[in-house]
Amino acid sequence: MAAMLNRQSQSKCFSCGGKYPDIDGPVHRYMDSSPGCWAVYGDVLAREYSDPTYYEVHRLTVDAYAVQHPGKEDRQSIQSVGVHLVRLCLFLEHELTAENANAAMLEAGKYKHTFTWLEPPSSLGLITAADVAKASTVHEHKAIVRAWAQSVWDAWFAHHNTIGAWLPTGWLRKSN
Repeated sequence: MAAMLNRQSQSKCFSCGGKYPDIDGPVHRYMDSSPGCWAVYGDVLAREYSDPTYYEVHRLTVDAYAVQHPGKEDRQSIQSVGVHLVRLCLFLEHELTAENANAAMLEAGKYKHTFTWLEPPSSLGLITAADVAKASTVHEHKAIVRAWAQSVWDAWFAHHNTIGAWLPTGWLRKSN
């Protein structure tokens, strides 16, 4: 994976700002990214799926990538970014476990039709999938993913009150 990032020809992803191989290829249909960024993210996911020791940070990886590539102002993007920001909030602000944060996010998802477009910040965080891809150990990978998640959550600071209002009513009281 790191070898892919060390190719000579690299370009900046127009969404997250990371440096990725300058390649042609597929991209996600509504999360805007460069083909190189999407490919490296796929490699990060493959690493996480191939070894259960990565599982505790996998959802953070998915959330960080999704909100760093928010797409355009359409219903699918609004709902996707909304539920991923909700889960980041539950993880990082309310310190829920992965399982509890996911369950609460699924509950919030029942109301995603009420979510509104959040204007993405000018910077979506300083850490990207490219940084995660360079990790050489499980410990390093997990630490970078946690820092990445915090970085993107912090980037969306202007919308934290709105995101807080999207949290499932009463769920936090039930989980404590």
